[in-house]
Amino acid sequence: MKFKVGLGFDSHRLVAGRPLIVGGVNIPSTVGCLAHSDGDVLIHALIDALLGAAGLGDIGQKFPETDPAYENISSLELLQRVMAEVKTSGLAVANADIIVILEKPRLAPFIVQMKERLCPILELQFSSLGIKAKTAEGLGAIGSGLAVEAWATVLLAG
Repeated sequence: MKFKVGLGFDSHRLVAGRPLIVGGVNIPSTVGCLAHSDGDVLIHALIDALLGAAGLGDIGQKFPETDPAYENISSLELLQRVMAEVKTSGLAVANADIIVILEKPRLAPFIVQMKERLCPILELQFSSLGIKAKTAEGLGAIGSGLAVEAWATVLLAG
């Protein structure tokens, strides 16, 4: 059996008038991510980690923001497409660990919902998917409520 590790990162500016979608869950908020797609920072970082581990490029190559087909598309759909490619490569997700850094609103109350959305797509048990919500303690663009970022690590086995 071979193992492959991938690291993903994403960040988005927060703006009024956009929904805040994190981990496939619509989070009540007065601001959301400025993005071509739905701007789901967690799933974007996860997709980059999956693609990196599988040697399949990155999210910008697969789903360019210049392509109108991806305008406002659900990141859950993008994740399903990437998982199909990962499986075609003979690989499966062994585990994933994700950190989302957002000052507010607090994401902890939504983590179970996020895992409920993501585990079936990743074909993982709850215990094999870690999602952590952090703040920036008032520091920088994130701490000022201007941005959000996420980091993801995945282990693929095949």
